[in-house]
Amino acid sequence: MSESSDSETVTALPVAGGRQTWQTVWALSRGRRLVFLSVTVLGVASAAVGLVTPAVIGGLVDRIHTGAATSSTVGIALVALILAAFLGALGTAATVVLAARAYHAMLADLRESLVEQAMSVPQNVIERAGTGDLISRTSDDVSQIADAAPQIIPTFTTVVFTIIVTFAGLTALDPWYGLIVVAVLPVYVFTLRWYLAIGPRVYRSERAAMSRRAQQITESQRGYDTVVGLGLTRQRHDTVVNTSWEVVEHSLRARTVQNMFFGRLNLAEYLGLAVLLVIGFILIGDGSSTIGATTTAMLLFLRLFGPINQLLIVVDTLQSVLASLSRMIGVLTIPQSGSPHTCRPSEPRPADGLARPAHEDTALCERTVRLEGVMFSYDGREPALSDIDLDIETGEHIAVIGASGAGKSTLAAVIAGIHSPDSGRLVCPRGTALVTQEMHVFAGTLRENLTLANPEAGDEKLRAALVSAGAEGLVDLLPEGLDTEVGAGGRILTPAQSQQLALARIMVLDPELVILDEAAAEAGSAQAGLLDQAAAETLRGRTGMVIAHRLSQASVCDRIIVMEGGRIVETGTPDQLREAGGVYARLWSAWVEAQAFTPGAGPHISRNSHRPR
Repeated sequence: MSESSDSETVTALPVAGGRQTWQTVWALSRGRRLVFLSVTVLGVASAAVGLVTPAVIGGLVDRIHTGAATSSTVGIALVALILAAFLGALGTAATVVLAARAYHAMLADLRESLVEQAMSVPQNVIERAGTGDLISRTSDDVSQIADAAPQIIPTFTTVVFTIIVTFAGLTALDPWYGLIVVAVLPVYVFTLRWYLAIGPRVYRSERAAMSRRAQQITESQRGYDTVVGLGLTRQRHDTVVNTSWEVVEHSLRARTVQNMFFGRLNLAEYLGLAVLLVIGFILIGDGSSTIGATTTAMLLFLRLFGPINQLLIVVDTLQSVLASLSRMIGVLTIPQSGSPHTCRPSEPRPADGLARPAHEDTALCERTVRLEGVMFSYDGREPALSDIDLDIETGEHIAVIGASGAGKSTLAAVIAGIHSPDSGRLVCPRGTALVTQEMHVFAGTLRENLTLANPEAGDEKLRAALVSAGAEGLVDLLPEGLDTEVGAGGRILTPAQSQQLALARIMVLDPELVILDEAAAEAGSAQAGLLDQAAAETLRGRTGMVIAHRLSQASVCDRIIVMEGGRIVETGTPDQLREAGGVYARLWSAWVEAQAFTPGAGPHISRNSHRPR
């Protein structure tokens, strides 16, 4: 089960509990456990070599005290110290390298799983939580774990072994020396318990504040035109500043807790040294120990200061890492689909490489699209789709029209698998592709943009797809042809070229069902005819669904669906709907009138377009 942080809202993405986090870490370690066993063996051996230095110095002190020391004794001691330092450093380096490779391999696997899951999480879940939360988890939290590696890996691969072996060495000298660690242990235990009771909550709050800041920054960037157009610059600036100050406040609280933690550690050190000096004085006084043995014990105890402090300081870092790790694993706990619908795989198509929608996990073959009583709501209260019953036969092309907010894009997203119906049944081909008006050109070459989901496609197929999309001249315009860098950091394509690229990408994928959600809406009237032809070519030989904003697109389809308020209110062929005298007929009459005044023009379907004039 997952649990949410106290500081996060009920709509935030889930945070994994401690048990689930460790189960995931254990699963990630599969195939690397032999490496971790080698790390343990090397770590213990390296720590044992570290006992040589205090023992040699203690023995040398006793020899000097008794007058038995010679130049050869000092030389042998020096050689032993150098050899011990070399072997210890070599063993520690090998331990850290092995542990680091396994650690980063596990982190890479987790990061890949996180990205894969994030791409398949229902969009409405992300929208309710805010994209900033997901961005923070895939960026800030990943960076937090990766940046902590240089501190965590050496500590847990060497320090733990050093503490264990040093305690054993102290006890071997005299059990009373071993009790020194026991004497200071309660201070460390109480310090750690105090910190663990406060630290995790503080760090979770800090991470959540970072998510809120990321959300506000992301919204301001994405809605830049709206912010400027409505004069909201100052308001957005103040909002970002306020969320940034929230991060500062939580960070200051975290650093305060950290400083209080370090103060308690210093107290344990002073107490341990005092106890050791008293015990050494008593043992030497009654002849139970020697000055050299006490010197060795003192050096061993001083040798513990660094490791123990490092370990507990890393516990501080580890709390932040675990907070980030739990947030990352929390994304993996989000179910991809939980609704009673089906996306049935069809017969295999050669090298389609298409990314499958989230609702494909079924077994029966079917090429048609079938919706039965489908309901969907973004917020769980107001329905965006109500009682949708719709069949689209194989090879049929339908157009969906309606006013803004009628539910057209929501219907497309549900069929494409972006949203999961709240109820009802959905059956669709496994190979389904959605093209929206928000075309994205990825940073990379033109070839990489075309082969995103079909890496095996050759240049001949890529050029044929561009020709079908009406972009045959695009390759010639680019200085390096298909190898030209486009998108961010490369050649910026025009809106029309971006839409042609998106349509060509679909042809390279070769899906069975293509959904065009106003895919030519942003290109402008100059390219509208060209893009309509490209869209028609994209639909050729495939089942197609067109969310139309121009009646020229709808009128060439086999069937037209008219939506209002999330419901289907009319359906039929273009001729049938024109004769019916309903919403479509009024839109058609308005379009014909517009063409009479402006040849080639046609009204866009707006919120009031269906009202009688």
